[in-house]
Amino acid sequence: MAKASWLRKSFAVSSPQWSTECDNKRKGNFMQGYKEPSFQDRMAVAQSAKNKALTQLNSRTAIDPAERARRIASQAAKDEAQQIKRAAAQEARKTAQAAKEDEQMAQREAARLAAEAALAASPRVLDEAELKSARDARYAARKVRKSGRS
Repeated sequence: MAKASWLRKSFAVSSPQWSTECDNKRKGNFMQGYKEPSFQDRMAVAQSAKNKALTQLNSRTAIDPAERARRIASQAAKDEAQQIKRAAAQEARKTAQAAKEDEQMAQREAARLAAEAALAASPRVLDEAELKSARDARYAARKVRKSGRS
């Protein structure tokens, strides 16, 4: 098998086409180096691109005046609808903000009234007899608890 591949290689090397390719490589015609474009070359390319773009722009057909008027009217309607939508959204935001401020104001007022009520209601001062009866009730409850355990 190795002999067959060697024969193919020798046949390819000995072909007349291969020898002409080698000659062209030696002459330098096979591949030329990269040439950096000069300033004039770049300007010419830019000018030709500009001219091509202008010819394409000028070759476009003009828009029918009726179609143009329809497009302008359609755009104006879209703009007006967008403006109405924005105004409605802004009004909704203002309403929500006002409701939130009213709620906060009501909470502050309720807190103020509760604080005033707490200050106004002075704690009830118990007299000696009431204190003695409360102490006796606690003592009796403790006795009941202890006697229930034993």
